Amino acid sequence: MPVGDQKSGWKNLMDRESEKAYYKDQLEPFIEQEYASGTVYPEREKIFRALELTPLQTVKAVILGQDPYHEPGQAHGLAFSVPEGAAVPPSLRNIYEEINAEYGCGIPKSGNLEPWARQGVLLLNTVLTVRAHKANSHAGHGWELFTDAVLLELGRQEHPIVFMLWGSHAQKKETLIEQTCHLILKTSHPSPLSVYRGFRGCGHFKACNAFLAEKGLQPINWIIGSKEVDACK
Repeated sequence: MPVGDQKSGWKNLMDRESEKAYYKDQLEPFIEQEYASGTVYPEREKIFRALELTPLQTVKAVILGQDPYHEPGQAHGLAFSVPEGAAVPPSLRNIYEEINAEYGCGIPKSGNLEPWARQGVLLLNTVLTVRAHKANSHAGHGWELFTDAVLLELGRQEHPIVFMLWGSHAQKKETLIEQTCHLILKTSHPSPLSVYRGFRGCGHFKACNAFLAEKGLQPINWIIGSKEVDACK
């Protein structure tokens, strides 16, 4: 599997993890076999897309997902995101509705969150691949150890980062965040099953930007399709 480059800022971590037994002896052989024997999402070259688009030194916020979308034309390496032209999934629509409630910006037609990633929002699934039509099929094969290492690295950073932990799966990762300079925001998952248990009305997007502004950092433009960053402060 590809392990990144110097520009991403993740190379040292990825080189280190790829030499560990879980990666060499468990994860890598499993992934190679899965791609060779059937349909797996995302495409191989997009497995580490989240890390490629959001270098370590640029991370301002982290949004955790669980595993990639498992139907055709959806997964492209970023949590909650879908490629241009794909229908906006229910959880992402609920995210958009919360942003609209906070900023009054309307609901975007595009579900492609690459603009967030390029601004410093790491859209990280805790499992980076999935077998077609089978949710969570690649859980328990080593990806969790790799993404825990990513989160531990982020939690040790001395520059402030906002960790947006939605749902119990994401909130279990809070123990990996060591530095006290970070902001941790927790609520329910934005899926239709749990959106009304706290996510709706959580105010996380404004809270994130207020924290970044307080630390002298550029806020995130959460409004997909808008160039007006000031609208998102």
